[in-house]
Amino acid sequence: MQSGNLLSFKNFNRIHFIGIGGISMSGLAEILVNRGYAITGSDMKSSSITQKLEKMGIKITIGHFAESIIGAELVVYTAAVKSNNPELAAASQAGIPCIDRAALLGDIMRDYARSIAVSGTHGKTTTTSMISMIMLEEGLDPTINMGGELDAIGGNTRIGGSEYFIAEACEYTGSFLKFHPYLAVILNIEYDHADYFKDMDHIKETFLRFAKLLPEDGCLVVCADDTDALEVMDQVSCNKVTYGLSDGNHTWSASDISFNDLGCAAYTLLHHNEPVTEVKLMVPGIHNVSNSLAAIASCHVMGCSLSSTVRALQKYGGTHRRFELKGISDGITIIDDYAHHPSEVAATLKAAQNCKYSRIWCIFQPHTYTRTKFLMNEFSTAFEDADIIIVTDIYAAREIDTGEVNSGMLADKISGNGKQTLYVKGFENIVEYLDKNAKAGDLIITMGAGDIYKVGEMFLDGRKALAVS
Repeated sequence: MQSGNLLSFKNFNRIHFIGIGGISMSGLAEILVNRGYAITGSDMKSSSITQKLEKMGIKITIGHFAESIIGAELVVYTAAVKSNNPELAAASQAGIPCIDRAALLGDIMRDYARSIAVSGTHGKTTTTSMISMIMLEEGLDPTINMGGELDAIGGNTRIGGSEYFIAEACEYTGSFLKFHPYLAVILNIEYDHADYFKDMDHIKETFLRFAKLLPEDGCLVVCADDTDALEVMDQVSCNKVTYGLSDGNHTWSASDISFNDLGCAAYTLLHHNEPVTEVKLMVPGIHNVSNSLAAIASCHVMGCSLSSTVRALQKYGGTHRRFELKGISDGITIIDDYAHHPSEVAATLKAAQNCKYSRIWCIFQPHTYTRTKFLMNEFSTAFEDADIIIVTDIYAAREIDTGEVNSGMLADKISGNGKQTLYVKGFENIVEYLDKNAKAGDLIITMGAGDIYKVGEMFLDGRKALAVS
């Protein structure tokens, strides 16, 4: 298998994607088919994403078979694809060049003089979305590749015609080290991805290498509330911009923060501690005030006006699976959120507390065994703002269950901190419990990076069926 760093997609015409239904992979396939490349792909299951790609003329095979790579000149794969994958193994045996998703994204990024890469342990999708909304409002016509679906662009990808490119930059396996940003954002640096990173020093060293990718005339936007991010900033020599909620001489900050009944903030925007304008957000939580400051800082560097910025942020209602309203039934509100790291869980529940609900239920699906094991203590205290917690089985994702950790152990840990917590196996059993115990005025948040959103949909569908019968 050849190194992705030595290859460019521009030297090939027929490109095959293994795992084409992934949120980022599908976007890259869309970008390349729009440029006239012959694209094929495969995935384990059909989805709305694969169906959308098929309508673009991309041939997609459901399942992984060696013969699927016949005719391909280049094969692209995701980090989740193992070396024994039939297609990857066949490509290697046939001498077909193979690169991973991050290498392809980095190669595409070279074509844009003003590329933005948004990094951080959490908040990437929301901040990328906010930046996208502002740049669209300004009329900059960016190309966008993000890790969530944004209604304003009809999905996770937008094909633009300018020098601007906006992308999420994930640190897992050092993927973002293959990127070529002009502007980089570091939202936060926390311990995560224990199946790859050895320790916190390994994570910080990786973020530093990422920041050093910036050219001398490029810009690093950093959250001044995060000491590890500031430490990284101090070791690079490009232009630097800071933002934060804490007191200090930040480039951008906020004062007079207030929340409406939906938990959405309004605040006075400060530039070098001087008030410049009022900002109103349509997404809840203090963490989104911070995310909006990151977006404002980034877009100001790119030349966006404050008037466009304020208008865009007031239009931004969130991406799918980020505090997404799924429905209301008999006075019970169902929200779904992608939070799967302790800090994200705590921030989402804190945002929910700003809303006016009788009780907050959190239906949590842990994501990966390693994250659950290594962050068990952090998870045990992350649910402070929930009234009732239901923990269901761990979503394995790319991992194998070794028996070292399970959801019952996590439920016991949370319960040990005085929170009403249950371990419930199976989505049907969770829905049955909610049907019996949830009441009007309650908020139910399904939470996790797996398929836990199905619980809310099952709950709502069941109530609709009862209403019709």
